[in-house]
Amino acid sequence: MTTIAAPGPAPSVSSSVASLKAAVCAAIDRRADELYRIADDIYRHPELGFKEVRTAGIVSECFGRLGLPYRDGLALTGVKARLKGGAAGPSVAVLGELDSLAVGDHPRADPVTGAAHACGHNAQIAMLLGVAAGLVDAGVAPQLAGDVVFFAVPAEEYVEIEYREGLAQQGKLEFLGGKPELIRLGEFDDVQLAMMTHTNSGADDGAIGMADSNNGCIVKLIRYTGKAAHAGGAPHRGINALNAAMLGLQAIHAQRETFRDQDTVRVHPIITKGGEIVNVVPADVRLETFVRGKSVEAIEDASAKVDRALKAGALAVGAQVTIQTMPGYLPLRNDPAVGGLFIENANQMVGPDRVKRIGHRTGSTDMGDITHIMPAIHPYAGGAEGTGHGADYRIADPVLAILNPAKAMAMTVIDLLSDGAGAAQRILAEAKPRFTKDEYLTFQRRLNKTVTFDGMAE
Repeated sequence: MTTIAAPGPAPSVSSSVASLKAAVCAAIDRRADELYRIADDIYRHPELGFKEVRTAGIVSECFGRLGLPYRDGLALTGVKARLKGGAAGPSVAVLGELDSLAVGDHPRADPVTGAAHACGHNAQIAMLLGVAAGLVDAGVAPQLAGDVVFFAVPAEEYVEIEYREGLAQQGKLEFLGGKPELIRLGEFDDVQLAMMTHTNSGADDGAIGMADSNNGCIVKLIRYTGKAAHAGGAPHRGINALNAAMLGLQAIHAQRETFRDQDTVRVHPIITKGGEIVNVVPADVRLETFVRGKSVEAIEDASAKVDRALKAGALAVGAQVTIQTMPGYLPLRNDPAVGGLFIENANQMVGPDRVKRIGHRTGSTDMGDITHIMPAIHPYAGGAEGTGHGADYRIADPVLAILNPAKAMAMTVIDLLSDGAGAAQRILAEAKPRFTKDEYLTFQRRLNKTVTFDGMAE
């Protein structure tokens, strides 16, 4: 297991913002080889969400070596450390995500679980540790008015839904994504601003890119119930739940032309169980799907259409369908003021011609939930290659994927908290988050519902 070394004596730095930034960037550069080894170590040992025990252990050990007090086991596997500034002020969180995906044909997939780092979260953890080590090694904390929170968070990828539902039924979770659960637990109550950077393999998105927004999503578990019978000898005595599911899926496809282009709706169901055995009429068929959209209103409109389509499949063959809808992730909106500081630092580091405005992205992230309760940003960094969530995804250029974003985030932290945290205070004074924490929790819980439609009774 690769971890970061203890810091050496901090150099003397002047109090000018430029000097603080230069000292931190130099400190991150000195840690480059360690950060690359950590990213590669995590890449070779992928873990799925809420199971990231080994990865969380790496983070904890690194925080300990840096002398940062930390707490672990948050939302099962999260790790949170704090660097106290020299004066009171706002707290800025730098986040990194612990989990991987399940991509069984990835060359570095776990042979048992199928877990693979096909989205670059291994680089995120290295970035997070780079920011922490840079700020500690450079000894800049006395010049900051406020604290820096380093937060390795679990389960951004919304996968293994039935497993997570089991954790919820055991009382170990309420929300099935890492950041929503951490919000519920109060772990963001002591944070006023937040940032993280995601790796990106898009060749046209620059060395560093900032999207305007991302889709949000809700999640559905669907169960069609029919009646078992001999598939060859007496199929007329059965009710084929698989046929109901296929009709429901076709009805969803028939809705797609009703989704407005500007709402960027995405519905992508999978069948997780198609029946029991081949010579029995399928009586228990299960599906999962996300319903994504650019706004909450678009998501809710598409969700109603999906439910209607699923009911149509049950009605057609006289089956029953149970649709469980769960909160997923809210649409992401990057804070323009924090984003502006980050972009200025990125411009200085890689040049304005290599920093891109990406527009809207149709993937979803639980960082969207954070952006609804505080000023926060979720930019992208190059350095990956291959298809996101695909078997060929990997970190190809660690300078672009790890060092550049670590430096840009560390410099943005300095912008926010130096000079008495004037920039952070101005941003907070002008910010208008959509929700308080309590409003956020009420909204998310409202999305939880289970509906059963009996096609035989109609």
